[in-house]
Amino acid sequence: MTKQYASQEFDARSARPLVDVLPGDSESLKAALRSLAGGVSIITTGKGHLRTGATVTSATALSVDPPRMLVALNRTSSTWPVLQQAGFFGVNIVGPEHEALANQFAGVGGLKGPDRYNGHEWTSLATGAALLEDAVASIDCRIEEAIERHSHVIVIGAVQGVRLKGGRSLVYQNGTYHHLV
Repeated sequence: MTKQYASQEFDARSARPLVDVLPGDSESLKAALRSLAGGVSIITTGKGHLRTGATVTSATALSVDPPRMLVALNRTSSTWPVLQQAGFFGVNIVGPEHEALANQFAGVGGLKGPDRYNGHEWTSLATGAALLEDAVASIDCRIEEAIERHSHVIVIGAVQGVRLKGGRSLVYQNGTYHHLV
């Protein structure tokens, strides 16, 4: 039997809502997704003065056979046109020690483009994408397909190489970074 919820059900002892039922709009979806913890990755792309990147929680494996990564980027992001032109990207899975770097690539402090790379050591594999030397793991990808839908572009990357350092990953939930223990 399917249960119907009123707009709010209350716990009689605390008078606190147990469930909020919201409309299926953008703000409600954002509120729901804030509760979903996501691994933090830094997407890197471009070369020289065109080098840029972004911090995302949307990087995930699309498949392991063949090895493919999926990243969703806002189409208005300054990273998307550079990635589109470059044709490659790095997925850098970062740890708790990279919280400040994740903020840099998220644009906190106003750093843009190649300035976001300052203060850290980078290397590269086959594509030339910048891979963070001390990342938990880094994945080197060539764009296989990009699908523009609504406000975002879904980028599918063919994995060209992987660097593994190991360690714990940084997690983001409800607007805050969390460290897993």
